[in-house]
Amino acid sequence: MDATAQMKFLLIPDKFKGSLSAEEVINCLKEGISAAAPGAGFFPVLASDGGDGFLDAVANYRPLERVCHKALDPLGRELEACYLFDAENKEAYVELAEASGLVLLSESERNALETSTYGSGMQLRHAISRGARKIFIGLGGSATNDGGTGIAAALGYRFEDANGRELEPIGAQLGQIAVLDDSGVPDTIRNVSFTAVNDVNNPLFGPNGAAYVYAAQKGAGGEAIERLDQGLRHLDATVRSQLGKTLATVPGTGAAGGTSYGLKAFFDADFISGIEFILQIAGIAEVLKVEQVDYIITGEGKIDRQTLSGKLINGVLNLGQKHQIPVIAVCGMLDVPKATLVAEGLHDVIEIRNPDKPLEYNMGHAAALLTMAVKRYFES
Repeated sequence: MDATAQMKFLLIPDKFKGSLSAEEVINCLKEGISAAAPGAGFFPVLASDGGDGFLDAVANYRPLERVCHKALDPLGRELEACYLFDAENKEAYVELAEASGLVLLSESERNALETSTYGSGMQLRHAISRGARKIFIGLGGSATNDGGTGIAAALGYRFEDANGRELEPIGAQLGQIAVLDDSGVPDTIRNVSFTAVNDVNNPLFGPNGAAYVYAAQKGAGGEAIERLDQGLRHLDATVRSQLGKTLATVPGTGAAGGTSYGLKAFFDADFISGIEFILQIAGIAEVLKVEQVDYIITGEGKIDRQTLSGKLINGVLNLGQKHQIPVIAVCGMLDVPKATLVAEGLHDVIEIRNPDKPLEYNMGHAAALLTMAVKRYFES
């Protein structure tokens, strides 16, 4: 295996949910490949789709100040939330889940009709008060379905019903919004550049929209989901009539209960996929200019038909195709024919599970299974 021993690998896996963190996956890949090819070189990238772990992924590449302050959780209770701040470049990095995350609520507290992103708006406001002029917001893991009205309210917007009564920025009130009043938004906020970082392509509403796809995991039942979807439709109609913006079908506007939609509608936010963002701050384009990488290895716990629809692996595949580098995906479970993925451009797929063992065994032994699977693959 002398040729393999000299090979260089770019490692960009996602986590194996419930089994291994992305960092643990990288370590297993290194160990397995090195056992087969002791001289192999590695360029690991700790990726994030913009959801949970976004701040950790950013901090891995940028030694930034971690700022913690008082904010509100999705139900309006006080908590301490943190973000990353780059004083030199006047940039901030905010993870939506810090103040608006599903992990902040017990299962019985989840209620997408009553939750709000207001606390995340408080984080943006805090960063702006410290001088941030460009803010990246990692979306994902939210407990909300408020169309971003909570963030907007925290930054100065006022939402009123037909009688001029101020509405609470929660999912249950979206259908009552008659007036979008931005007179309370200061210029310091208007002049900030916002970028929403996420890995989904869902539109705002409809069968593939924020409510129908994601609200059930946020505690919404059938009637509530329909009400939330109608509320998002109403919000969009109001935005179209009062702000002159048609955005609901823009891919990604359904992320985080429509938070990305609100950021774009109210603050003209840009969108960037999580993998594009991480590749950018990790300087991978510069690495590929000077290094001859033989393989890119990515992966996640389960690969299914959704994997190549806007998720991390899709972004990695695009990178490989752009630079003509074969991409191999590793996974705990493969739930789609390998031939389908190869036809889409993947070089190969390595499924690590032992089909003779139950799911619990495979998840509990994921590290050893992954290490051995890649060792065998590069020995063959």
